[in-house]
This record gives sequence, structure tokens and C-alpha cells, in this order.
Amino acid sequence: MDMQQTIERINALAHKAKSQQLTPEEVEERDRLRKAYIAAVRRSLTEQLDNTYIVDEQGNKRKLKP
Repeated sequence: MDMQQTIERINALAHKAKSQQLTPEEVEERDRLRKAYIAAVRRSLTEQLDNTYIVDEQGNKRKLKP
């Protein structure tokens, strides 16, 4: 399942939860999808920060420190 499908499914379960109660299987699926989405966002942010450099006044590039 790609990220767009994951987001759409999370949203569908959220809308359903507002109108009626979710089954235990749906609650489990929602929690699993949310965790997968958060992990993907964190992974993406980490990759962006790993490729981020700071340029000082002299034009020297250095990696961003954690």
C-alpha cells in the first residue's frame, strides 16, 4: 500500500469512527496504519536532515549536527 492509499484509508476510518463505532479489527488496522504513517514521516524528515548543510559566512559547508 503506498502512502496516498494509507492516508486515504486512515481518513476513511476516521470518518467512519465519527459516525459509528469501529470494529476491533478496524481499530487495530487504524492504529497500525497510523504507526506506519508516522514512521514514514519520521524517516523522510531524517533523510532530509541528513542531507542538510549549514553554510557559514566564508561559504564553508558543514553537515547539520544532530
